[in-house]
Amino acid sequence: MSKIGFIGLGIMGSPMAGHLVKAGHEVTGYDIGPKGLEKLKEAGGSAAASVAEAVRDKDIVITMLPQDEQIEEVFPDIVEHAVHGTLYIDFSTITPKTAKWTAEQGKKNGLRVLDAPVSGGENGAINAALSIMVGGSAADFAAATPIFETVGKTFALVGSSGAGQCVKAANQLVVGGTYALVAEAILLMENLGADAAKGLDVLAGGLAGSKILELKRETMLARNFVPGFRIDLHHKDMGIILQAAREAEVSIPMGALTAQLIAAGRAMGYGSLDHSGLLLVAEALSGRGEA
Repeated sequence: MSKIGFIGLGIMGSPMAGHLVKAGHEVTGYDIGPKGLEKLKEAGGSAAASVAEAVRDKDIVITMLPQDEQIEEVFPDIVEHAVHGTLYIDFSTITPKTAKWTAEQGKKNGLRVLDAPVSGGENGAINAALSIMVGGSAADFAAATPIFETVGKTFALVGSSGAGQCVKAANQLVVGGTYALVAEAILLMENLGADAAKGLDVLAGGLAGSKILELKRETMLARNFVPGFRIDLHHKDMGIILQAAREAEVSIPMGALTAQLIAAGRAMGYGSLDHSGLLLVAEALSGRGEA
């Protein structure tokens, strides 16, 4: 079992750290809020008062933070206080550029670095069923496999440093676009007089089936948008996607439209809702729903 420093005990990081404790690892966590620290202590882990304390003398350091700015803020402390040879796994969703920067700086300072963004939302984290896309070396991926097995269900090495973030961008592109289309399908059926619930059941069993239809059709029909993954965060991710597409000189017109729909949802005040709340945006564009 490993000694692990875990930074970022939010909606995703908290259950992930809990799984590692249950697996027998010695986990010391740090977060700017007290809620995640309390949960970790209740699970059997330890709370640190700083990033430096969390990462000192650890075999593995893990971060699960909202965006690039937080990674850029904590990474210097990780580099300064982690021991030579520490395996650093970043589960955050950030830009490929920042992921490559952490890999370069980490290597210079004796760290082994993997970018390993996840997909699956809060339920995936709670059920240890996350999909994990990993960028880095094969040797470091092999060393991290017991961690991935503990918090995830599907994981793969998809390329060198930064590649994990590239695949996560593609994931968020598909997820956002699917939510937008499912929202439109619901409105179409409801306003043409069809039984939308039975209609979605049929769609879920055919070629139009998806994980989103499997897990979210009932809550979308009920207009229940309790967040598993907030529109605010998907808005951030769409910015990463558009930036990456620009750098790669790849045209993504459907992605650009999806980004606008998500931005509209945020502007309408829906940023704290689940990203399935794109249904509210579709309703507004059609003059339906609440004003």
